[in-house]
Amino acid sequence: MHIKQAEQYMTNNPFILYGYESEEYFCDREKETAHLMRLIDNGNNISLIAPRRIGKTGLVEHLFHLPEIRERYYTFIIDIYATKSLEDLIMAMGSAMLSTLRPFGAKVMKKFTDFLKSLRSGISFDPMGNPSWNVELGDIRTPRVTLDEIFQYIENADKPCIVAIDEFQAVSSYRDSNAEAMLRTYVQHCRNANFIFSGSQRRMMSEIFHNYARPFYQSTTSMKLDCIPSERYLQFAQEHFLRAEKSLNPDVFHLVYERFDGITWYIQRVMNELYAITPSGGSCTPDLTETAIDNILRSNEFSYQSLLYQLPPKQKTLFTAICKSGKATSIMSSDFIHRWHLPSSSSVQAAIKGLLEKDYVTESLGVYEAYDKFFSLWMVRQ
Repeated sequence: MHIKQAEQYMTNNPFILYGYESEEYFCDREKETAHLMRLIDNGNNISLIAPRRIGKTGLVEHLFHLPEIRERYYTFIIDIYATKSLEDLIMAMGSAMLSTLRPFGAKVMKKFTDFLKSLRSGISFDPMGNPSWNVELGDIRTPRVTLDEIFQYIENADKPCIVAIDEFQAVSSYRDSNAEAMLRTYVQHCRNANFIFSGSQRRMMSEIFHNYARPFYQSTTSMKLDCIPSERYLQFAQEHFLRAEKSLNPDVFHLVYERFDGITWYIQRVMNELYAITPSGGSCTPDLTETAIDNILRSNEFSYQSLLYQLPPKQKTLFTAICKSGKATSIMSSDFIHRWHLPSSSSVQAAIKGLLEKDYVTESLGVYEAYDKFFSLWMVRQ
């Protein structure tokens, strides 16, 4: 990746925290992008499994912004993290798809809305014929009919589609126990689209796609996403500092990279702050690292206090123990319970269930840690 000339440098801070800006602000992932494109070109559906905040959605958005993809396909990203039911899924799909089609004009959007006969009352049109998504959950009276209409549109769209469904593991907890099987049937028979199912909860995603008793068993090509290599990330960071007439000490970057386990979003957040506090013509040195992290923790302090206040006492005690452990294992063992003055293994079992459900804590291969690494750091300092 090559950095454009300084006069084309349009963003105040190149370490983007949310969304996708352009290839200029996207670090590496060249092999992963090429692999995704190759799988799509050869008709694969893909299950993309990686921890949260490592850059799954950014990778998909980067793929979708490439000219060879943008010109050949309609591309949709549908985040279903907060969905609890088939109706929620339909709401997420419908609104995301209509929003994505908007730049293509009224004719393209109308073709989509013409298929949604069951939701006609929830879609309004302005004087130019442009539709607006005013659908509410109560408007979805026959979810299976509406889902069928959405897939009919995908099958009949005038270009092939790529549909990326983010945090796909959410479907496994829907009230409708047949949701997985229904979606699998639609995906299986949809010839005009490729699907990317991404998810961050490895155990649940593996259960969905690798358990022979589940509908999606062996229906996708699996792809994992690792951390961006530190040297490639350092090069990216130094180039952006240099363009702003600043310098970045490699020791600073490696300290941040190791402290946050190479997870993209945390590195971006700290580098964003370091870039902001390094003066033009100055050098970002190791002593600035703690200043940057302190600034981030202070800016989130009220939020962390509120989140902590919401926890029942036993969950709060266990959450504190996990944060101060960094990466906690054997949390129901007598050693762990005695070390952190926890009541009992049954109490820990009940508390961890609540913390996992609320996403305060994540678990992978028996290792428990706080979902938000900045929250964990703030807890350690209390």
